[in-house]
Amino acid sequence: MRISSTRQHRAVAILVALGLVSGLAGCAADNHVDLDFPAQSDAAFPDETAAQLQAAVEFAMAATGSSGAVVGVWAPWSGSWVTGIGTQHPGDDEAVTADMQFRAGKITRAMTCDVLYAVAAEGKVSLDDNVSDYVAGVPEATGVSLQELCNGTSGIGSFAKQLGPLWLSNPSRTWDPRELASYGLGQKRLFDPGKAYASSDAGYVLLGLALERATGQRAAALIDRYVVDPLDLAGTELPSPSTVEPGSSGSVLSGTVSLTGKNGLDCAKPRDITELSSSVGFTDAGVVSTIADLGRYGRALAAGALLPDGIDRFADPIAPYAKAPAWYTATGGTFQAGSLIGQFGKVPGYLPAVFSDPDSGLTVAVVLNNSAASSDLVAFLAWQLAAIASKAPAAAGETAPEAGLPWTASQYHDMIAKGAICPLPTQ
Repeated sequence: MRISSTRQHRAVAILVALGLVSGLAGCAADNHVDLDFPAQSDAAFPDETAAQLQAAVEFAMAATGSSGAVVGVWAPWSGSWVTGIGTQHPGDDEAVTADMQFRAGKITRAMTCDVLYAVAAEGKVSLDDNVSDYVAGVPEATGVSLQELCNGTSGIGSFAKQLGPLWLSNPSRTWDPRELASYGLGQKRLFDPGKAYASSDAGYVLLGLALERATGQRAAALIDRYVVDPLDLAGTELPSPSTVEPGSSGSVLSGTVSLTGKNGLDCAKPRDITELSSSVGFTDAGVVSTIADLGRYGRALAAGALLPDGIDRFADPIAPYAKAPAWYTATGGTFQAGSLIGQFGKVPGYLPAVFSDPDSGLTVAVVLNNSAASSDLVAFLAWQLAAIASKAPAAAGETAPEAGLPWTASQYHDMIAKGAICPLPTQ
C-alpha cells in the first residue's frame, strides 16, 4: 500500500516526522505503509499555547462531568502537547496519564471503512456489492451497497438509543452483531440508499459482518491486518466480546457515566462502566486505543495513507444534517470540518474524537471519561483545540501555514458551555 497522491504523500510525511509512525523498518513489507518524509520540528508548544489548551480541556471536563481526559495536539510547525489531565474518578487521587487505553467509540467506523477499501482492492468485494450478498436474512437492507454503509448513506436506522440503558444495566451481556443490527433494521428506512446521510451504527455493524463473510476472517483480525499492523498501532485492537477493561497492553482510563437521580443528573458520583462487553460496539464502536495511536491513525486517515492507488475516499462528501455549515460534511466513515478530517462519537464511559489536517499536519486527539453528554461536545472540544493550535507560532527554522479554520476557539468554548450537563466553573 502507498499514498495515492503527492498531496497525501506530503501530509503523511508530517506524521512520521512527528514520531507518530515508527518501527516500520522491521515489519513485513507487504502490510506496512512505505513512508519517507522530511524532518519535523520536535519542540514543545510555547507555554501560552499549552495553557490555552489545558484550560479548554478542563472546561470541557467540567461541562461533561468528566474527572479525567487524555489529549494529544500536534502542530508540526510549532510543537506538540500530549498529556493526561485529572483523576480516574471524582475526588480520588489516581492521576490520569497519557499512555492509558480507552474505548475509541465511533473512530472504529473509519477503521472498518479502511478494511473495506483494502479488501475491495484485493478483489474480495466490490464497493458496489449489495450487503445482502454477504449477510443473509436481512431483506430490510436490500439495495444497500457496502460503500453506502461506509458513507453513512444507507438509510438504515440505529440501535444505540434503544439499547444504551440495557448496556448500562447489564454490561456483561454479550451481544451478537446480528441482534444489534436488527434493532436498526427494524426501523422504517430513513431514506432511499445514497440520497442523504444519517448516522447508522447498525450500518457499520452490517458492514463488519459482510467483510467477515467475504474474507473468512474475524473483524478483529481484519482491523489488525489492514489498520493496526500497517501503522504500528501498538495500543489498538478490537477486543473479544468478553467483559473486560478496554485494553490489555497497559494502564486503562476509567470510563464513567453520570446517571439521573432524585435531584437530576449526578455529576459528583458517576457510575463506573470501565468493564463492559466490547460486543456492544463491534465494527461500529468496539475498538480500544491510546492517544498516541489515535494521533498516528488520525494523521494517516486524513492523508489517505492506507488507501489503494487511485481511490479518493473523500471525493463526494455530503451534509450530515439539514442546514449544516458548508464547511461540515461527511463521507467515507469520517467527517470533514473545514480542512480537518476525522471522526468522533460516544461509547459507554467515553467521549473520544480525532481530527487532522492532511496539508498542515495539525492533529488533535482527545477523550473525556464520562459519556453522559452529547457526543457533539467532544467534537466541539477537538475543534476548539485545533483552533488554538492553528495559531501557535512557528518554532525556530519552521514556517506556520497560511490557511486557517472557519471558526474561532471562543466560538466552540461557547458551544460547549451551551451544551453543558454539569455545573460549570465561574467564568
